[in-house]
Amino acid sequence: MASLRDQLGGLVYSTESGQHCPDCGEAKGQCRCDELSEAERLATLDGVVRIRRETKGRKGKGVTTISGVPLTSAELKVLAKRLKQRCGTGGAIKEGVIEIQGDHREVLRQALEAEGYKVKLSGG
Repeated sequence: MASLRDQLGGLVYSTESGQHCPDCGEAKGQCRCDELSEAERLATLDGVVRIRRETKGRKGKGVTTISGVPLTSAELKVLAKRLKQRCGTGGAIKEGVIEIQGDHREVLRQALEAEGYKVKLSGG
């Protein structure tokens, strides 16, 4: 854990360049932290898209989660929109995982296989 002095000692704003990134210290326009974290996330994927049904932490409501999709954040958002429209439900993207409301594992499996992804149903 960094000391309080280290946490508060970084440059936050400059009249010359505006806001600065708290992680790398570069100006917001020149910061590459998001791109690096996105590339790191994509490098850890094994190429298999996993579809799972979850209810834990959702007060018993079922949600279908799709993880392991090898796409950038912008492309993931577009894919999530298409899948939500296909199922006729809502959903969200959280930390690279697409969440679709309800149990739509078979519909999502067929849709993703049609787009050329290797799909695996996991969980109960």
